[in-house]
Amino acid sequence: MVASAFTSSAVTGVARVASGCAVVLPLGRIATVVIGGVVAVKAVPMVLGVMGFTATGITSSSIAAKMMSAAAIANGGGVAPGSLVATLQSLGATGLSGLTRFILGSTGSAIAAGIARFY
Repeated sequence: MVASAFTSSAVTGVARVASGCAVVLPLGRIATVVIGGVVAVKAVPMVLGVMGFTATGITSSSIAAKMMSAAAIANGGGVAPGSLVATLQSLGATGLSGLTRFILGSTGSAIAAGIARFY
């Protein structure tokens, strides 16, 4: 079926024109992709906090403290700049940058789209 203009329907889905053919995208699938991106962006700071990477520093007796201890032992007594522990602590202390939010949102949306293909 050839479509010459953009059409939409709130009940059946959203159609877009792609190379002369109308492609129908169900609203449920679109919502899944959007929600996947939002969840990814919102979950990462929460997970970092639970692990012990906080704005006030690494929480004692946490997963982050154990990671820091292992990194310091492996590095001869200090945590190397740019290491995983240093990067995660930086994210926990300062939050996510705009670029990081974009990358996380895109990745979460892509994963949700991949999962949604099977349903």
